[in-house]
Amino acid sequence: MPARLIGLDEKEAKQRLQEHGYNEIRELIHLSPFQILFRQIKHNFIVYLLFVVMIICFLLGKSVTAYTILGVIMVTVGAGFLQEFKAEKAIKALKSMIMPVSIVIRGGKEIEVPSKEIVPGDIVILRTGEKIPADAVVLEATELRVNESVLTGESREIKKMEAKTTNYKEENLLFMGTFVVNGKCVAKVLHSGMNTRFGKIAGLVSTVEKELPLQKKVNRIAKYMVVVAISISILTGLVMILRSASFSEVVLVEVLLVVIALSVSAFPEGFPVVLISTLAAGAYRMAKKNAVVNRMSIIETLGEATVVCSDKTGTITKGEMTARKIFFSDKLAELTGVGYEGEGEFIYQNKKIASYSDLTLNTLLKASVLCNDAVIERKGTDREYLTRGTPTEVSLLIMAAKAGVYKEDLKASREKEIPFSSERKLMSVLVKESSGHIVYAKGAPEILLDLCQSKQMADGIVEFKDKEKEKILAVNAKLTSEGLRTLALAFKSAKKTDKNNFEKDLIFLGLVGMEDPPRPEVAQALKLCREGGIEVKMITGDHKETALAISRQVNLGGNVVTGSELDSLTDEELSRLVKKVSIFARVKPEHKLRIVRALKKNGEIVTMTGDGVNDAPALKEAHIGIAMGKNGTDVSREVADLTLKDDNFSTIVAAIDEGRTVFYNIQKFVTYQLSCNFAELMIIFLGILLGLPLPLLALQILFMNLVTDNLPAITLGFNPSSSDVMQRKPRKNSQVLSESLIGLLIATGALMGFITLGVFYLSLNVFNQDLTTARTTALLTLICLEIANAFSFRSFRKGVLTRSLLVNKYLVLASVISMIATIIVIYSPVNEIFGTTPIGLLNWTVAISSGLIIISIFDFFKEIRRMKVSPPVEEAAYAPRLS
Repeated sequence: MPARLIGLDEKEAKQRLQEHGYNEIRELIHLSPFQILFRQIKHNFIVYLLFVVMIICFLLGKSVTAYTILGVIMVTVGAGFLQEFKAEKAIKALKSMIMPVSIVIRGGKEIEVPSKEIVPGDIVILRTGEKIPADAVVLEATELRVNESVLTGESREIKKMEAKTTNYKEENLLFMGTFVVNGKCVAKVLHSGMNTRFGKIAGLVSTVEKELPLQKKVNRIAKYMVVVAISISILTGLVMILRSASFSEVVLVEVLLVVIALSVSAFPEGFPVVLISTLAAGAYRMAKKNAVVNRMSIIETLGEATVVCSDKTGTITKGEMTARKIFFSDKLAELTGVGYEGEGEFIYQNKKIASYSDLTLNTLLKASVLCNDAVIERKGTDREYLTRGTPTEVSLLIMAAKAGVYKEDLKASREKEIPFSSERKLMSVLVKESSGHIVYAKGAPEILLDLCQSKQMADGIVEFKDKEKEKILAVNAKLTSEGLRTLALAFKSAKKTDKNNFEKDLIFLGLVGMEDPPRPEVAQALKLCREGGIEVKMITGDHKETALAISRQVNLGGNVVTGSELDSLTDEELSRLVKKVSIFARVKPEHKLRIVRALKKNGEIVTMTGDGVNDAPALKEAHIGIAMGKNGTDVSREVADLTLKDDNFSTIVAAIDEGRTVFYNIQKFVTYQLSCNFAELMIIFLGILLGLPLPLLALQILFMNLVTDNLPAITLGFNPSSSDVMQRKPRKNSQVLSESLIGLLIATGALMGFITLGVFYLSLNVFNQDLTTARTTALLTLICLEIANAFSFRSFRKGVLTRSLLVNKYLVLASVISMIATIIVIYSPVNEIFGTTPIGLLNWTVAISSGLIIISIFDFFKEIRRMKVSPPVEEAAYAPRLS
């Protein structure tokens, strides 16, 4: 190996990494802890209102109340900050799971390193289809052409040449973010990270994070509640003033305290905390299922998806080409085994074939490994392989490995080559063996056959007869009709070693039919999509026959449209046709954008997958752009909303399942929390109207809102997914609160309010207890009702008494914490601050019984509803078939 290609040693590489930093584009949007903290205040309308209440309390001399409210503000803002800070860190950590790698030469050896650890001076090896990880100068090149559209906007291929001098020209330079479209090269890294041309451009770009639609919906609800609270507060204050014998400062203070208590009772100040907690938990669960969320804002949108446009190769299929049939010596043999595992046998007429027993097959296998740029390495002692290279070339190496033929075992060295290109559809290499120079070639059958004058048979070489090629092409047509991708292989002894003679007078060896088998779990995932009202459209650059073969295997029915047919359609015609089409074959990346726009025009919520640079516009245009984590480009991952760590279609379905579950959980906690706020509002308002003393003090309501409302509400966001969540029709742009949910929260709040007022009256006038004891009993009763109600809100269909309490273990823990906090407020010295007093067994019995009563009432109505509505027709009495 020339000295200039030995590369850096590990010690020097580490020193340069410390000097230059990681080879990565720094995030264009980076939120500092202060910015996250400020955002909790800026977008939280309730914090402003609590601040006003605090000022009023200071002005009225109620310092204890004012400081307590200040504590509530700090806890609310602090909790929101911690959740969002944790979410930001979690998403960064999740993104780091997607680690692109590059091949470099260090210490004279080819090794894989994370692309972000590449440093100036590294020697990188690049082949067709690979992304260029840093700015570099070409040292060696073979038919090298590069797509620089990410920098220039022009999609034309640019030819690159190796540098002869240190006075580098554009044709000698490679740039980060661009990718190799043909050939291969060895290049030396000049700049990395933000010092690259791509990095400097990125530094000038400012982008804006997608807004969080759920936050807007929840804030809208909070503002409505504030309007209701202020209106009822003012009305109640006026009633108190009118009823008073005379207007005085004492009356004014009393009225203001009531107004404060009423206002506080309706402020859902915990909404931001609960919302962020639920979304962060959803993002974490999705990451465990291999779906990495880039923007939490799309979790809700996932639950609304109506169409999934998925790439075929690597997403619906394994992305691991497998040789299935081999035609040689006029025999069509089958090869067992799937994927990148070396287990498999050659079968002809139900009998095993040993490769060494057939000269043609043996030579074909040699051609497969020697005319090949891919590399396979064994994972330890088993027959599974680590692979590097294109799936087609890897499949040839795995095929040979099943016969025990490995490149490193063959005593042959490559001297020259003509690399594969999309125009030639051929690859040829000159190899020196002990017997002399041999040319091996592989390529498209129709192209390679025209270059062959004879064919290898078991008993020797025979000249092609008149119709021999037509017979081979007929076999090739049969294989392609079965959905197999075919390659022809040939060879010859080379008397002349110049490239002009490589591909003349070749000897035909045979055909290899390969397929990229569908992932076994995809058929079930497609079934779930059908049941959930989600259309799936398969998009592929492969032939129509290949696409149809895969669609049959996974039970994806529907019409087929090719890229050429798309080109002949107007946008209006496409928008009418796209509904009926399930398979798009021979399409280009730019066709994806037209497909997305046509679907959006029809009102669909579109999910689109992609992995290439040219897929970026379609990913950005779609409501949910999904990039591939294993085989995708950095550009596609940057614009995408979601990244699949395993590139698996079933992971998309799992993400939609999680998106639906998250939204339904948000509906549950919003309805639950507002029902609690409504109950508190009603208790104060009705108590005053009925001429009763103030049933609950402002600080008592604040305590409930912070501890016994928010804690259970947060845990409702952790409800597990119901078994039929993917059997419901998609919702489109649905609000958090539907009319039926508003009715439910009013009914629930009214019931809790009436029971609490009844207990307050009972304690005051039947048990003849003092006002502080009556208020403490009312407080305990309402807390018990809210905790019991939280268990009812785990499901809108299933009862509490017929299910385990541990369905949501976090809710059990939150309930225990709430009760402990309540006991402390009642029985510890802080009861003077909160206006409570120790109470006896009778009061506890009444409070706990109230909780059991409300559970029994709602379980009864759920059972009645279950009996009335048969399962097939059960369409959400409260919300879109909530769990």
